[in-house]
Amino acid sequence: MRLWHYKLVPYLPRQQLLSQWRECVYIAKNLKENGTPNHILVNKILNYPRQEFLDYCNIVLVEMVKRGYKVSQQSISKLEDYVDFEVDSDKQYAKPFKGWHNRRYLDQCVLNLEEKFDCGGISQEEWDRLFEEYLRIVESGY
Repeated sequence: MRLWHYKLVPYLPRQQLLSQWRECVYIAKNLKENGTPNHILVNKILNYPRQEFLDYCNIVLVEMVKRGYKVSQQSISKLEDYVDFEVDSDKQYAKPFKGWHNRRYLDQCVLNLEEKFDCGGISQEEWDRLFEEYLRIVESGY
């Protein structure tokens, strides 16, 4: 379980993006049922206002729609029920989880994605695009 750095969401390979949406729904369910995501890699969301998680979910949703992926109304309804989610395409410009989604975390996420590439889970084309954008993000002063 992981929330990819928000700056990487627009460049995630298809499988990672689709999985990220499922993660968002699953985290929301755990928040509703248990008050916590109960996973070491995402428990940090509890240190931030709930709105930042909702903003992150919108970033993922907007990217999926932008790519033409079908997002079921059922999954959106679950998020609405679990955490009062509201679809808001303007949230694609949000910068959630300041302090956590920093340069160090960006690097950690890219290394994790590189391992997936090395093991054949990400194609050369997807990796090249993602890594090129990562370098652009870093060179822009981040």
